[in-house]
Amino acid sequence: MAHKLFFSHNIASFIPFLLVIHFIPVVVSQFPYGYSQLSYRFYDWSCPRLTNMVKYGVWAAYRNDTRIAASLLRLHFHDCFVNGCDGSVLLDDTDDMKGEKNALPNRNSVRGFEVIDNIKEDVERFCPSTVSCVDILTLAAREAVVLAGGPSWPVMLGRRDGVTASQQAANKQLPSPFEPLENITAKFTSKGLDLKDVVVLSGAHTIGFAQCFTFKNRLFNFRGSGKPDPMLDSSALTNLQTMCPNIDSSNTNLAPLDSGSMYRFDNKYYTNLVNNAGLLESDQVLMQDSKTAAMVNSYSMNSYLFGNDFGTSMAKLGNIGVLTGNKGQIRKKCGAINV
Repeated sequence: MAHKLFFSHNIASFIPFLLVIHFIPVVVSQFPYGYSQLSYRFYDWSCPRLTNMVKYGVWAAYRNDTRIAASLLRLHFHDCFVNGCDGSVLLDDTDDMKGEKNALPNRNSVRGFEVIDNIKEDVERFCPSTVSCVDILTLAAREAVVLAGGPSWPVMLGRRDGVTASQQAANKQLPSPFEPLENITAKFTSKGLDLKDVVVLSGAHTIGFAQCFTFKNRLFNFRGSGKPDPMLDSSALTNLQTMCPNIDSSNTNLAPLDSGSMYRFDNKYYTNLVNNAGLLESDQVLMQDSKTAAMVNSYSMNSYLFGNDFGTSMAKLGNIGVLTGNKGQIRKKCGAINV
């Protein structure tokens, strides 16, 4: 798959690359879930201003809160990883349904709902009952990455919104920062992704923050030893212990996933792993497997390679378990099913 990369501000240098983009097929054939009914031009006639409306909505949010880029990217991932990309993560709880917003991996953690709601409101004014919330979220995740300096990638459209959500499924299906690599890999492969996608999509941690409770065990009592993780870089350890002191009240404090460029989408995440300075244990463990370590090393030395592969993996992610045709619905409001 070809991708337009934004690691450089010299757009002209990519003109030859852009000229061949239409001749390179997008590799999504491993997803038999209905993606074949998606199209890059799905809304060209029914809502031609859609992409610009999403771009503006994400930009408006980003100029006031640079953290929102990571939040929208994570929101998209958490949606697609639970029973497919169907906008289920956006649904509010009801008397009859416990949704995903309050699942353990999402509660007081997942952000960006109001950004999608605002974009949806604008889209409904111009294209009523036409564009799904999940398509808006998928586009917003891409625009967020681009605003943070990362790559763009082609997004197929035509997904329909799901009509239910499951807190239990979110608790079970979403990868945890406390899980070993084999468990995380198994969750990825269950979605049609592979080991390379594990490494590539983990690179999303080049932007954003994590709450201290997700890694504090590495700072003070690693695996019950009463000592810090011996693999954690000493200077990183000192800084993190300052941000996350060994008291319960610090559990919700935030630390950057990539301290060197927390708001810039680049390949420094992989450099951190090579230097034993990854924040989450589930990130640093990528250096303990020969296959994943080789990929980490490659991406740490080649930002172009990472950007290109990230776009490919994001396209695959966005096609997991999609609803098309007569399945699902086009929600009028993203937080509630149409009645």
